[in-house]
Amino acid sequence: MNRFLLGLLGLVLLVAGGGALAITLGHVPRVDRGAVLVPGTALPPTGVLWVVAAVAVLLALLCLRWLVAQVPRREVTSWRWADEAGATRLSTSTAVAPFADEVTAYPGVRKVDAELTGPHTAPRLALVVRAHGDADLRDIRRRIDDEGLPRLREALEAPELPTTIEFRIAAAKAGARVR
Repeated sequence: MNRFLLGLLGLVLLVAGGGALAITLGHVPRVDRGAVLVPGTALPPTGVLWVVAAVAVLLALLCLRWLVAQVPRREVTSWRWADEAGATRLSTSTAVAPFADEVTAYPGVRKVDAELTGPHTAPRLALVVRAHGDADLRDIRRRIDDEGLPRLREALEAPELPTTIEFRIAAAKAGARVR
């Protein structure tokens, strides 16, 4: 919806700009490019100018809010351990990077996004696995459960690591049959 509205707005602005350019260059024979746009030269009442200014400011603020919403926000979470030897700080994205790389190497997997949330004493793992359309999802899930997750749990020293896995399927490879 968002892309559609942006495309439609862009198309309207492009047509309006092209029309204005055509009129300015004299390519529209029925329109006199030297004619006045509106009759009269008097300014509108002051109240109208204030309303126009307020609407313009409101529109500018809405556009600014939309632009800020387009910036992806990815919170960088880190875990911290401290003992008599010193303190250790570990970014959660660094902790799951080898696991994500391992799962990405599984047959049929295109990309994996892994995110650890929660404190280091009770972490949670969220996976988004992008797979090819002809991939065996059961086999990918089995390998994650039997091979990848046990190693990650051991590395994080978290025997209980609640995990959610979301599979996203891409189109099948060219020439492959889709069933």
